[in-house]
Amino acid sequence: MDQKVRQFEVCTQDGSVDRHGNPAIRANTGKWLTAILILVNQGLATLAFFGVGVNLVLFLTRVMGQDNAEAANNVSKWTGTVYIFSLLGAFLSDSYWGRYKTCAIFQASFVAGLVMLSLSTGALLLEPSGCGVEDSPCKPHSTVKTVIFYLSVYLIALGYGGYQPNIATFGADQFDAEDSVEGYAKVAFFSYFYLALNLGSLLSNTVLGYFEDQGEWPLGFWASAGSAFAGLVLFLTGTPKYRHFTPRESPWSRFCQVLVAATRKAKIGVNYEDLNLYDSETQRTGDKKILHTKGFRFLDRAAIVTPDDEAEKVESGSKYDPWRLCSVTQVEEVKCVLRLLPIWLCTILYSVVFTQMASLFVVQGAAMKTNIKNFRIPASSMSSFDILSVAFFIFAYRRFLDPLFARLNKTEPNKGLTELQRMGIGLVIAIMAMISAGIVEIYRLKNKEQGSSSGSSSLSIFWQVPQYMLIGASEVFMYVGQLEFFNSQAPTGLKSFASALCMASISLGNYVSSLLVSIVMKISTTDKFPGWIPENLNKGHLERFYFLLAGLTAADFVVYLICAKWYKYIKSEASFSESMTEDEEV
Repeated sequence: MDQKVRQFEVCTQDGSVDRHGNPAIRANTGKWLTAILILVNQGLATLAFFGVGVNLVLFLTRVMGQDNAEAANNVSKWTGTVYIFSLLGAFLSDSYWGRYKTCAIFQASFVAGLVMLSLSTGALLLEPSGCGVEDSPCKPHSTVKTVIFYLSVYLIALGYGGYQPNIATFGADQFDAEDSVEGYAKVAFFSYFYLALNLGSLLSNTVLGYFEDQGEWPLGFWASAGSAFAGLVLFLTGTPKYRHFTPRESPWSRFCQVLVAATRKAKIGVNYEDLNLYDSETQRTGDKKILHTKGFRFLDRAAIVTPDDEAEKVESGSKYDPWRLCSVTQVEEVKCVLRLLPIWLCTILYSVVFTQMASLFVVQGAAMKTNIKNFRIPASSMSSFDILSVAFFIFAYRRFLDPLFARLNKTEPNKGLTELQRMGIGLVIAIMAMISAGIVEIYRLKNKEQGSSSGSSSLSIFWQVPQYMLIGASEVFMYVGQLEFFNSQAPTGLKSFASALCMASISLGNYVSSLLVSIVMKISTTDKFPGWIPENLNKGHLERFYFLLAGLTAADFVVYLICAKWYKYIKSEASFSESMTEDEEV
């Protein structure tokens, strides 16, 4: 018995294992040593990704010959596809490969796509030589060259998308949530993870963005490829020290089992006030039994033991048929996912606002005064103010705002804002960002240069700073809160899927943005008016689109408040390892 107690003292209690499949030794694995490797890896990968993504809209207009609306739509679709691939990566991680293997494989695909893009750009796409700058667009490309370009950028999308949700969860896996010190560090990790993501994109938005804006596209893309390769090598160096969670049966099989079992028992009589539900006695170390809740009562039928279930058990030997009878914990896992969906849906419209930073904000900035004496500021580099805003507000929230809210909280002392409250604040700040962008566009039009074929204005590009800063502040409340919320509320076997949901909301936000731009252009374009977002912005009304987004986000905020009030937080018993430790101590 003393030996078992000592084992729990030196091993993690959340069920994590080392690379050989043995229980992870707390002193020799995980914690900030491996988490820092993952944070730096995230920064390098983000630098590489945004080295392509931040100027992709300009590459499509200057090199591939697309107009503003088409380029903005294609960037939104590409970015959306990145995050759709995150669902694939999460599925493979949770069900088969585990997070470490999934991260390594998709990072290798990411590097391959960047190398392919660098080679094709320098050898095939920049024709004639010296093209790809604002005043010298490239000539039209053949179908083969265009296919090679899109194959490379979508290989990048596959690699980065499949890797991204798993690296966030894998980083959180390095901390034992059952330990008070490591549990606090695990919560802090998500803030630092998002900070690393933004700091990684700072260099790509400034240095790489500048060179690409000057037509040095191969240099920028090769720098991105080198950064991604360095990140992959760094990730692999931490292999002996990482903590892992071994994937078990597919979580989607467990999900479907509940639906099938509940449907099979749809016609049986049930007294919901006096339920006797099946609770499996078998648990894996680190698992937690989720307490029964009253919502989605139809699903409770899957955990009701019937005479047919008992007969099936006798025939099979000793086990119930999992497609006829499920444990309470398994039923509650499905309920958890269903409760998360309305909250998740409300974040999609926020992502529509967020995606404007990589598309219409850049187009708007390019139509403003970008020169300081002889130095030209790339419009895409203005997103650096978003990154600085994220860094500032992460620091300010963790050091000042969170302790302040904890002191002001009378109902739950020493507890700051909940994740849902922070996400709501993010929506409000996003509305303010769109109003700010619309006001800037009004003043830009008042200062437009008459007769300009490019749609330029004498208004300085630095007028965009407030809208970028507001977007950055909203990200800290929305996306960091969302990462923490989905990771804490998702069942054990669906942690990567929870992170993928965060990315999928960005994905759908990009697709909705693309659809919204298309609808707005179709409705607003007439024979005498080129629409709200024409090639020459001086002839359009971009501010109306921004105000439309502000109105839609305000309506979304009202719906979000209803969903957040309805949501019930997951409640679970002590983990299996905790209960064993307590038994041994007694």
